[in-house]
Parts: sequence; C-alpha cells; structure tokens
Amino acid sequence: MRNEESEVEKMRVLVTGANGFLGSHIVRTLLQDGYDVRAFILENTSEEPLKGLNYEVFKGNLLHPSDIEKALESCDYVIHTAAITDVWPSKNALSWKINYDAVKNLIAAIKKYPVKKIIHIGTANSFGFGTLIQPGTEEKEYNCGRYGLDYMNSKKAAQDFLLVEAQENGLPVVILNPTFMIGENDSKPGPGEMIISVITGKVPGYASGGRCFSAVKDVAKAAVVALEKGRVGECYITGGTNLCYQDFFGMIGKIANVKPPKMKVSTFFAIIFAAILEFFASVGKKKPKLTIPMAKISGDGHYYSSEKAIRELGYTQTSLETALTEAIVWYKDHGYLN
Repeated sequence: MRNEESEVEKMRVLVTGANGFLGSHIVRTLLQDGYDVRAFILENTSEEPLKGLNYEVFKGNLLHPSDIEKALESCDYVIHTAAITDVWPSKNALSWKINYDAVKNLIAAIKKYPVKKIIHIGTANSFGFGTLIQPGTEEKEYNCGRYGLDYMNSKKAAQDFLLVEAQENGLPVVILNPTFMIGENDSKPGPGEMIISVITGKVPGYASGGRCFSAVKDVAKAAVVALEKGRVGECYITGGTNLCYQDFFGMIGKIANVKPPKMKVSTFFAIIFAAILEFFASVGKKKPKLTIPMAKISGDGHYYSSEKAIRELGYTQTSLETALTEAIVWYKDHGYLN
C-alpha cells in the first residue's frame, strides 16, 4: 500500500471531475492509499461531495488549455473522470466538446510534462454488449452506435484516440470502462435516478432488457490500482452483477420495502411512449423522463464481463445488494426519497 511511503515520496495525482459521483470516490481512495490529490473542479460547481477531505483544489475549465497546463504542474499521475453523460438531447455538441475535445486538450498538455501514467475513465458501452450467458468483453466490437447518442459516440471516439496515441506515440494511458455504477455520494443524482424513481413509484413497469451493475467504490479502487498495475494501452471493463430489470427492480423493492413495478413493458410500446414524451418535451423545453434511445437501450441486455480487470488488476466486486443498500440509505439520509 502506498500509505507506507514517507511524506517526501508521496505522489501527486490530478483528478479531473473530482466532485462528481465517481471522482469523489476516487479522491477518497487516493487519500486513503497515501497519495496527494489535486482536484480539478469546474468553476462555479460545488465541492460538497468532497467535504471533509484533505485535498488541493484547482478551479478551471478543461476546454481552456492554459487551465490544464497550470493544473498539471508537479503532478505525477492523472485520473480523468470528467465527462458529459447526458442522453438528452441525443445530438449534443457539448458531449463532443467535453468527452472528446477536452480529452485531446488534456493529452496535448500532458505531453509537456513528465506524467507517469494517465487513467482515463471511459464506459463499457465502448465495447459490444453481450448476453447473460456470453457477456461483452474488451474484444467485442462496439455496437451502441445504433442508438444515435452523441454521449456514447463521443466516448468511443475519445477511447479510439487514446489507444492510437498509446500505440503510435507511447502515451502512458490506461482506460477503465465502468458499467452502471451504484453507491453513495450520487448527488446529481445520475445513475441513482432510476433507483429513486422505482422507490417513489414513478416507474410504471419494467423493460425486457437489463444491465451490468457495479459498485462505485469498486471502480474507484480499480482506478487507483491501475496507476501501478494497469498495462499501458489496455482497456479494462469494471462491472459487477449482470441482472435483468425485473430482478433489479425486485431487489430495490426488497431493500427499500416498497412494491416494485410488476408490469412488463414491451420495447415497441416504450418507444411509442418515449416519442410522445419527446414531443411534449421539445415544446415545453424540458427534459423528458424517457427518450427513444433510452427506450431502445432498456430493451437490450447490456451485459458485460470483468474477467480481464479481475485477472490483471485484482478487481473486486461488491455484492449488488450491498451496493444498493448503501446507495438507498444515502438517498434517504439526503432527502432524495421524500
């Protein structure tokens, strides 16, 4: 463990998006392991998720190269978590600016400094999803382009760019590809929006598909371990439990002591309903609860394997029930379930 090293030997890690869901967990894990942390936080955003932690803050904008260069001074490592995950609207120029252009800005700046390694947080969706019997791996070809989401396409483009940089220019980058993360400190909320909606009775039914659910703490730990163990130019899917929505909603109901939705909603009907919601959302300038791409995604089984991360990074997988319990308790304590 790095916390056995002397104060003089401490390594400094720049964490972008440090006040985000995953970023805040990574900062905690780094500090526990004895690293110094410089938290790159977008100007005018809250540091509340990092409350009580001993870190150095840097307020800036990843679209400003001069900010990145200042933030990189005296840093040994970089963990890049900042991203736009919005799926509405489907075509979103900001997704490309943050998920792709900012990555290119970051790498251009890093080349001017002696950074030992970069951990880039991508998404498992940059690889093809599979079935419960044969889940997707790092070898499976990207198949999420069918949804027409700039979020997914921009993340895949950034990953392709980084892998070429590693292969052709020796960029010391390792890519982590998390699945649907669950846990505490989801202040936006992001992934937890679905969990909260089930508990508060706002989900009328369950879709025919499913997902790979991971504990955010496990992903954060893997990102820190990858600083030393991750192989340059490699990608690692960091998932957990593959589960259909019916069973997932049932688990939420059991833990939260509420009745989960019992009706199965066909993908065809979900798409029609989403189209209606999108129409009214475009008129009212308000984000719809369901979009056509989301309806299509919910009908598919986005299942993945984490075998490579387990084998090479010693990736551990917390039980889904434990991660869900921690998340639900946190949502309740912070007023999200009122």
